[in-house]
Amino acid sequence: MILTQTTLDGCKRRSSPTPDFPRKRQKSEEAGFKDSKKEEESNIVDREFYPPEMTNERCKQYIANEIQRPMDTLKEAQQETEKERDSLEVNRAVVHWFKWDLRTYDNKALHLASKLAKNHGVPLICLHIISPQDYKAHMTSPARVDFALRTLKVLKEDLARLNIPLYVETVEKRKTIPDRIFELCGNWGASHLFCNIEYEVDELRREALLTRRGVKRGIAVTVVHDTCVVAPGELSSGSGGQYAVYSPWYRAWMAHIHQHPHQIDLFDPPAANPESCLQDYADIFAAPIPSAPANKSLTPEEKARFSTLWPPGEHEAHERLAKFLNEKVNRYKEGRNFPAANSTAVLSVHFASGTLSARTAVSRAQAANTTPRLDGGNEGIRGWISELAWRDFYKHVLVHWPYICMNKPFKPEYTNIEWEYDDALFQKWCLGQTGYPFVDAAMRQLNHTAYMHNRARMTVASFLAKDLLIDWRRGERYFMEHLIDGDFASNNGGWGFSASTGVDPQPYFRVFNPYLQGEKFDAEGEYIRKWVPELKGVRGKAIHDPYGRGAGREAKMAGYPKACVVHKESRERALKRYKEGLGRDTA
Repeated sequence: MILTQTTLDGCKRRSSPTPDFPRKRQKSEEAGFKDSKKEEESNIVDREFYPPEMTNERCKQYIANEIQRPMDTLKEAQQETEKERDSLEVNRAVVHWFKWDLRTYDNKALHLASKLAKNHGVPLICLHIISPQDYKAHMTSPARVDFALRTLKVLKEDLARLNIPLYVETVEKRKTIPDRIFELCGNWGASHLFCNIEYEVDELRREALLTRRGVKRGIAVTVVHDTCVVAPGELSSGSGGQYAVYSPWYRAWMAHIHQHPHQIDLFDPPAANPESCLQDYADIFAAPIPSAPANKSLTPEEKARFSTLWPPGEHEAHERLAKFLNEKVNRYKEGRNFPAANSTAVLSVHFASGTLSARTAVSRAQAANTTPRLDGGNEGIRGWISELAWRDFYKHVLVHWPYICMNKPFKPEYTNIEWEYDDALFQKWCLGQTGYPFVDAAMRQLNHTAYMHNRARMTVASFLAKDLLIDWRRGERYFMEHLIDGDFASNNGGWGFSASTGVDPQPYFRVFNPYLQGEKFDAEGEYIRKWVPELKGVRGKAIHDPYGRGAGREAKMAGYPKACVVHKESRERALKRYKEGLGRDTA
């Protein structure tokens, strides 16, 4: 996807397509939803797949346990069908369905599927579905799709060495995926299907549907926790509820692992199939991995660039993890906030694609430490584990407050803030043309590499929401549509923190000064000069504010813009809007 002034994805408005939920339910559905015309015009609410924006009152029903959470819907389906599923005999094969868990090592559902197949002397068959509509509905970036497809090629080769076939098919309509999976299981004579849980709303509801339909079709669908080190629902606060603040949650998370050390035991790769499978499933072994759907395709130049920047597969993930723990982790605490320092693990793409499990990362970090305690020993390792845990935390939040997956902030009352929908300003932010060098460097890094350093993510998110007062959900969407490591829960949590609308956020009156962020975390301007070449000749502190520190002529001649807003004025405007929207002076 080429980023230009006229074709920048996410910066131009599109007409709203027809909603994809059943007409007979539309009246009852819309009773809990509000007019979201502005959000639809700004491409925040996608009516092709979803109803209008939810009302704050409906959010409160989730909070009050008056509406069943999708995770509970799945649990109920699994519990109520357990006897029927257990009574089904293993037929001619067992199937594992790969989603965003593209690895053979430490994959719980894959391990269980392999174990069942081995115990009954039948082959294991693996499956992956490419869903263009799911990619669109979930804002999956073309870079992330490309990484997944390249990883599937590696995975297919790894499985083939174990005589295990991996069948990959593109299914155009997302609603037909369950029936297509059942059809494939029928073709292969499989009565047991395994997969790992994904915690987004659509996926939880789909797997609940699969579970119930499966028993009617003579297929036992087993869905297990695997993504999180500690599964959602395992931790509760002193009052018995879900934690909404990270620090006490993290202490409980560590304590749970210390009390249940098996939580970080790792699952073996699947056992090999008989060699006869090479002949029996020759057509699957010979089939190539499909190309990216048209709606997520890259140019040849982009493909080459991302292939160089982001080698695929779990072998690369394990090598990168080992290198980090052996060479960089001791400097992690001091250097993790500096984008030019190259002191982070850069493993987020592997966590997001499932080529590396969080469980493996914690286990390996624990083994590299001087103590088995997660809160002791090496400061770098201790700090890195605490950062890894944020991924679990945000998924726990997603499960308990599922409306954050439905275009609502964790704090529903923050919907009342009057946001701006200035397309021209939004485009400047997208393209890295705001006139704030640290912000622009970060956005250009994203647009070129499909990745952005975490400190930079916080800065540009705060700038969009508070300096520009643009609806933070536009930025959340832009990140998902461009990041190679786009993970809904983590991305939403990060945006909620920076915009002060999410769980355990910074107070709304804390507004990052984009000039000072650059001075503090890129003091020498190395990061800025790399990504904003117009300023490569600017020396000293002027690199952070060329027009305000005597380098305006040079910046102008090089084509670098002046600041699109005045930070001090923008900060005052933001504080006023937040107070007005919330009806109070406190966060």
